[in-house]
Amino acid sequence: MASPPPHLPLDLRPDHPEPAHPSRKTQRWEALVSAGIIAVGAALAWGAVDIPSEAGYGGVGANFLPWVAAIALMACGAVLLREALTGGYRAMEEAPGDGHPDWRGFVWVSAGLLLNAALIAHLGFILSCALTYVLAVQGLKRAFGRPHDTWLVDGIAGLVLAAPVYWLFGKFLAISLPGLTSTGWL
Repeated sequence: MASPPPHLPLDLRPDHPEPAHPSRKTQRWEALVSAGIIAVGAALAWGAVDIPSEAGYGGVGANFLPWVAAIALMACGAVLLREALTGGYRAMEEAPGDGHPDWRGFVWVSAGLLLNAALIAHLGFILSCALTYVLAVQGLKRAFGRPHDTWLVDGIAGLVLAAPVYWLFGKFLAISLPGLTSTGWL
């Protein structure tokens, strides 16, 4: 497929999705969400200023990841704001379901987050984050009406995701996370 002529503005190129032409109310909400994402990124950057930057084992300091996340959030928010102000978000799929919030899914995800905060000092980072993952996946599956009989698979996936994060924070960034044992592996 031939590439579009470079002299055409981005919005007129054949491979660029058409504007969504949402209502003014929808456009205002999209702009508000975009501005909120930028604000969260700015708040994260403001907090990252106070984090010490002394380099750890891997040569980067504890403030490296907050700065990466802040910059990424602000960049994504800026792109979304541009989309919202120039015709609305493009190429959006219809949301599955009936458009009403699923409170059971919300409760499952919230329970996972709250249990993580309550149990991280007792179970350690890896097990409490794996539990959070399991509960969040269960909530999301229930919200979308999918089978939710995959507790063991979700638990293993949670452990597989949480263990490298624990190791990277401890070894690469030299940030001590709560562990179950004193060996530094659980």
